[in-house]
Parts: sequence; structure tokens; C-alpha cells
Amino acid sequence: MINFAPQPVGLPWPTIEWSTSAPAPDVDVEAATAALRAIRETPVDDGVALATLVIHGGRIVFEQYGADTDLNTTLLSWSMAKSITHALFGLLVGDGLIDIDDPAPVLEFAGTDKASITTRDLLAMKSGLEFVEDYEDEAVSHILAMFRAPDGDYAHYTASQRLEHEPGTVWNYSSGTTNILARIAGELIGGGEQGMRTFLHDRLFGLLGMASAEPKFDGAGTFVGSSFVYATARDFARFGYLYLRGGVWGDRQLLPLGWADYGRTEVAVDPDPPHFGYGAHWWIRRDQPGSIAAHGYDGQYIIVVPARDLVVVQLSRVPAATRPALLAKLDLLVNAFASSS
Repeated sequence: MINFAPQPVGLPWPTIEWSTSAPAPDVDVEAATAALRAIRETPVDDGVALATLVIHGGRIVFEQYGADTDLNTTLLSWSMAKSITHALFGLLVGDGLIDIDDPAPVLEFAGTDKASITTRDLLAMKSGLEFVEDYEDEAVSHILAMFRAPDGDYAHYTASQRLEHEPGTVWNYSSGTTNILARIAGELIGGGEQGMRTFLHDRLFGLLGMASAEPKFDGAGTFVGSSFVYATARDFARFGYLYLRGGVWGDRQLLPLGWADYGRTEVAVDPDPPHFGYGAHWWIRRDQPGSIAAHGYDGQYIIVVPARDLVVVQLSRVPAATRPALLAKLDLLVNAFASSS
């Protein structure tokens, strides 16, 4: 597996502010500029590009914003929050609060055929629980029903679903699964909503300099780790940069050694085009060896490519039908940067 790139000597960590520079000589500036223009000039019917940020070698080399958006605008993560949940569990593992290979501590599982589901199964989206991630068809969608659960308890709704497959055997992308994980984390941390806010700030967001980061909570006071973190493009880039550096920040191994690699270790391939790989609450671009990426439903991406020492953040509002066009433009942008692999 391609190693995560180390911090360049003499470059300050971007905890307070990002360093900026012109693109390096080996960057295809013409190709990158064309890709950025194509993203910026997305036809109205195809959605809107709100922010694009490119970090290369630890410095901002390209940055652009849409109308009514700038570097101080906080934008919604959607499912990029799932990768933040992965980091959250890395911290809990590092603290010795949970063994992810033990049965998941979920009240609804106790004494049922779901009792053998492990936390690792949940992180791999292999719980076996029935859950349809469909944002269009209310007749079959569990995620829409979850968001409308009468008591507002997303984890309880999901944990109460029937077991459809043997745990650990079938991959099924499920926002509900992440919210079960978020409730587990909240119970381990303690202190309810405020306890989780404090933990995320003191142990993650604050250390990275993500001053804008704002997590949201469901009606039961559980962090909606599946979907709801607001932050600026620069702060989402800080989160991606933590993984580009293998979980290191400054002089600290913030995430346990190997945790970032665990996130990009493929456990499944999405059957839907373009057939991204999936790790542990992170996506994998199979045409970019060693990559790790956070994806959001509405066209939000944090793409981390160690072989290119690159983080690309794209925050958009695009319909599902036009998302392939946006992904193609992002591929052109990524490939404008030379690979060391």
C-alpha cells in the first residue's frame, strides 16, 4: 500500500492558517485550470459548485468559490461526516474504550440474532441489518423514514430493523449504521450532547484548527455522524490533511498508528458505477492507488491521494443524475498533479 506522505520539512502545520503557493513545476497547470473552469461553469440545470480547494504539498495551490460563498462560508458535509465518525472511533480505540472486534454494545441487539454484530461490522457497513439508502422512493426508503422517526432517535430506528444477512458477510451502505456507531461513541464518552461536542472539539476539531466545524444532533441527543457536520472548505481540507499525513498532526500521532490505513483497506466494491471501493467509512478511488475519500450525497468530496501529496475538497449541490459529470471533472483535476507511484 502506498505510504501516506510526511509533512514537508519546514512547512508549518495548517492549524492556524494554510500556507499558499503557486503550483509546483510538475503540475499540469493548463489541465488543472481547465478542470477548475469546468467545475466553476457548471450549467445551472446540473447544479451549483460552491467551493473547490486544492492542497498540494501542504499548501493551497487553487481555491475558488461560487456565488454567495467564500472561504468563511460553512457548508453541509452530508455523508462526508461518516469519515469523521471513523476518526472519532480511532480516538476511542486509542483511548482503550472499545475493541472493534467485540460485539457492538447496542441495547437493541442484546439477546437477539443481532447480538454477534461487531463494531468492525458496523464500520465496514456489513451489519446485516435491513436498510435501504434511497432518497427518492419513500415506499422502500429506510433513510427517509429514519429522518422522520417520531422520537427523533435515528440509532434506535436502525438498530430495531430486522437482520437480513449474517453479520460481516454482505456490504450495504447505510446511514443508519453510522448513527448506531455515533450513539455507541456518545455512550462511551458520556455527558450527552454536550459531552460529544466537547470531545469532538477538544480531541479533533480544535486540534486541527477546524474552528468552523459544527456537528448536529438528532432528537435523542445523538451526533448525526452519518450526515450533519457544517464547516468551511478550508476546515474540511484540514480533516482530509490529517489522513494525508497518516493520522499525524504536528508532533502528535493523533489517530492510532494504522487507523488511516484501516480506513482505506477495501472491504467491498460499490455495485453502482463508477464502482468505488469501500473501506471503513471511507471510499476508495480504485484508479488512484492508496487513495481515501469522503463522499457526500449532494456532491461533497474530500479526495486524499498520498501518491500525489494531494487533498481536493469539492462542495456542491448537484442532483444525482449530473454527479458523474462532476466526478469526471474532479478526475481531471486530480490527474493534473504528478504521481510518485
